[in-house]
Amino acid sequence: MIKDFIQCGFIGWGAELIWTSLHNRIHNHDKRLMGHSSLYMFPIYGMAALLKPYSRKLRRRNPNPMSRGLIYMAMIFLAEYSSGYLLKKADRCPWDYSHAPLNINGLVRLDYAPCWFALGLFYENILCRPDKSRKTTAPSP
Repeated sequence: MIKDFIQCGFIGWGAELIWTSLHNRIHNHDKRLMGHSSLYMFPIYGMAALLKPYSRKLRRRNPNPMSRGLIYMAMIFLAEYSSGYLLKKADRCPWDYSHAPLNINGLVRLDYAPCWFALGLFYENILCRPDKSRKTTAPSP
């Protein structure tokens, strides 16, 4: 679980840095490709490790990646909203989407749905891979 938490944290952090770098390039014409994030984001992205048991069950029961992606997207929105709510209460929320037209209380942006859909399926792919650390030995002849 700890390995999955760390892996999901770094994947999310990396995705956020790429996203904010590209945003700065496209909208601010910044050719330096400077991204940004917050240390608070690492454990938030790391919480995706909690999807592992659900991902395995969902994959077995529902082979349709579209419906699984929608479920992950909803779960990510819930995690983003609840973690943002708690951080905002402590005056530590690193994001504020109040300026965006499709925001909910400044904590989530509905126009990010495709990103969360894709990230959820990416996390599923990472979390459902066979564990190579558990090597099975072949019986001796």
